[in-house]
Amino acid sequence: MDTLNDKNLDNRHIVLFDGVCNLCNGAVQFILNKDSQQKFKFASLQSEIGQRLLKKHDLPTATFDSFVYIKEGNVYQKSTAALLIAKELDSWLRFMHGFIVLPKSLRDFFYSIIANNRYTLFGKKDVCMIPTPELKKRFLG
Repeated sequence: MDTLNDKNLDNRHIVLFDGVCNLCNGAVQFILNKDSQQKFKFASLQSEIGQRLLKKHDLPTATFDSFVYIKEGNVYQKSTAALLIAKELDSWLRFMHGFIVLPKSLRDFFYSIIANNRYTLFGKKDVCMIPTPELKKRFLG
């Protein structure tokens, strides 16, 4: 796992995710598989480094209902985070970024419906995902 200081973290592409959410873990697995340049680093929102990054960017540390994407020090959440991440992937999903032209309130409305029901729809783990040895370098902590 990558242990970096705050200064080095500012120049990264970091995805913070709900570590016990099956949907979120599936999204992380998808990103890992479609990120051939290995630009994304990951941390669960519940982890020490995830909590540190949330505090650093004045985000709530007890609410885990959104992906958080930190790109070169800028913070994006909810639908904006998902669409900006999709744009960077080696997948047809990068074209989903076109939805960024829709009003954020509309995009986030639909994002929130899924986020608020993700445990019911997709289930929940008892513990955060543990990366395989070959994927550990992609995770912060």
